Amino acid sequence: MIFYRRWQPVKAVTFDLDDTFYDNHPILRIAEKAQFDFLADRYPETKDYSQDFWFSLKREVLKDFPHYVNDMIVLRKTVLRRGLIECGVSNGRLDEAVEGAFQTFSFHRSNFKVEDKIHAVLDALADKYPLVAITNGNVDVDRVGIGQYFKLTLHASLQSPMKPKPFMFDRAKDHLNLSSREVLHVGDNLFNDVWGSVNNGFRSAWYAHNREMNMAREPAKVLPDVEFSDLDELVQLLC
Repeated sequence: MIFYRRWQPVKAVTFDLDDTFYDNHPILRIAEKAQFDFLADRYPETKDYSQDFWFSLKREVLKDFPHYVNDMIVLRKTVLRRGLIECGVSNGRLDEAVEGAFQTFSFHRSNFKVEDKIHAVLDALADKYPLVAITNGNVDVDRVGIGQYFKLTLHASLQSPMKPKPFMFDRAKDHLNLSSREVLHVGDNLFNDVWGSVNNGFRSAWYAHNREMNMAREPAKVLPDVEFSDLDELVQLLC
């Protein structure tokens, strides 16, 4: 545990999800593969189109609609629709193909369980503090087995833009009926989570599940209040 500022007690905790409680990258790779396998099996027109085609299409959609970066569901469905049209999927099958591919991805995207250690941390904290999840992604907290610990789960959307913008931080604070300085935000991303929480007046903690933590190698704009090498240290600090 490393303190970068004098510690002040808090009354609630908000958490990032992806790469804070689990390594998100292999999960996304599995979900992407399942989506493409579904399309190749059900819609042979797509077989000759590589993942590079779809990733290039994603960049095009974001160039045309940059605000879609705030909503992974809208972005994915838009990319699927545009790509399936280019692949030659007929209009009569288009809606079904988009929805089928999206549902396949969505299933596999949340088809895992977090480690028992994470449950132990959340269970200990939830017994003493209200907890809120704030994520730029779209993981289903109930399906991965941690929804019961949170008073509220916030997902970025077109109406509630992604961290580090203030919208979800403000909604969490308002739901908790606390001032910003009474809330600690914990996350892995030094821009979205650390800079975002500090810039919005929250206390900030840095913890990354998906990589070796080395502040000197991270693109930090601001230091957190505290850095944890293990989430058990969060329990030690607050409980």
